[in-house]
Amino acid sequence: MAVVLALASAVVYGASDFLGGLATRRASVFGVVAVSQVIGLVALLVLLPWLGGPVGTADLAWGAAAGLAGAAGLVVFFRTLAGGVMSVVAPVTAVTAAAVPVLVGLAGGETIGTWARVGIALALAAVVLVSAESGLSALRAARPAALAPALLAGSMFGLFFVLLDRTSADAGLTPLVTARVASVGLVVCIALAAGQSLRVTRAALPLVATSGVGDMTANALFLLATQADGPLAITGVLASLYPVSTVVLAQVVLRERLVGAQVTGLLTAATAVVLITLPG
Repeated sequence: MAVVLALASAVVYGASDFLGGLATRRASVFGVVAVSQVIGLVALLVLLPWLGGPVGTADLAWGAAAGLAGAAGLVVFFRTLAGGVMSVVAPVTAVTAAAVPVLVGLAGGETIGTWARVGIALALAAVVLVSAESGLSALRAARPAALAPALLAGSMFGLFFVLLDRTSADAGLTPLVTARVASVGLVVCIALAAGQSLRVTRAALPLVATSGVGDMTANALFLLATQADGPLAITGVLASLYPVSTVVLAQVVLRERLVGAQVTGLLTAATAVVLITLPG
C-alpha cells in the first residue's frame, strides 16, 4: 500500500507541476505559488474532519518545518531557473530531491532488499534522464555557480519528504495544515520583500486552483504512504519520480518532443518501480 500511495503522489505531483507551469505563462510565479497553496489549504481544511487525526506539538512542528523547507526550495528553484539553464537545473534539483530521503532512510537504519536497492539506483538515474530536456550533453556544460543553488533547492525538496516522515502515524493529514500555513507565509513574505506581484489573472485561476488542489492531494498521498510504514528510502524516491508524469503530460497535451534521454528515463523509471516492488 505504501508503494501505491507513493507512486500516486508522484503522478499527482507531476500533474500539479505541469498545470502550475502552464499557469506561470499567464501570471507571476509568486502569485501562482501563493494562490495555489492557499487554495490547497482551503481544500485540506474542508477534508480535515474526516482525514485528520490527533496531533501533538511535535507533529505540528514537523509539519511547519516541512512547509518551510518546501517553500524555500521553490523560491531557490525558481530563482535558479531564472538565472540558469533549465536543462541543467531541473535534473540536478530532481535527483537531489530523490537522493536526500534515500540517504536519510538508509542512514537511519532502514533495511531494504537487494532488488529494492537496485530499483532505487535506477530510479535516481531515471529522474536525471527524464528531466534532461536538452539531453545529457547539457549537463557537461554546467557551471558550478548554477549547480550549487540547484543542489540547495533539491535538498530542500528532499528535506520536505524527510520532515513529513517524522510525523506520527495516527496524525492523519493534520500536520499538513501547519506545513501549508508556513509555506504560504514564507512565499508571501519573500514576494513582498522582493516587490514581486502576487496577482493571478482570471484566465490563469482555473489552472492555479487545480494545481493547488493537486499539490495538496500529492502531499496527502505521500504522508499517508509514510504512515503506512513505508520505508522512507522507498517512498521518498518513488514520490520523487514526479518529473515522469510532468514530461508525459507535456508530450500528450503540448505535443512536446521527447529527446532520447527522456525516453530512456521513462523506461528506466518503469523498470525501477517493478524492481522496488519485488520481494527480497
